[in-house]
Amino acid sequence: MGQLVTNGAQLQCSFGVAPGAMVVTPENRVNASNLPAATIMDNVPTKNIMPFGMCTTLSNPQVAAATSAAMGVLTPQPCIPVTSAPWTPGSPTITISQKPALNNSCQLMCTWGGVITVVSPGQQTTNVP
Repeated sequence: MGQLVTNGAQLQCSFGVAPGAMVVTPENRVNASNLPAATIMDNVPTKNIMPFGMCTTLSNPQVAAATSAAMGVLTPQPCIPVTSAPWTPGSPTITISQKPALNNSCQLMCTWGGVITVVSPGQQTTNVP
């Protein structure tokens, strides 16, 4: 059993140094606790997934270039998520606009190898499978 993720949820990337916010735009037209509810397709960088401060992985080309320029000293760079697949696995029983609802046990993969997780779902009252 998980909690439905809504606008304002707090997210974290395993390679980011700060939490980021989840932005759920109202086109799904479904609310939970009076906040727009998310689906697994709310995965768009800088629209739904906000940056996580600085990125610390060398698989990010910006971090690799800055680290190389600093003679091998890890040099974090701004963390702009790069996501191309939906959140997984999504709710097996709840759909919003014909897409699985996003619950707080889902994860989202960043192209640079980071795993984005839900730290706080944005609301605390709607439990979903």
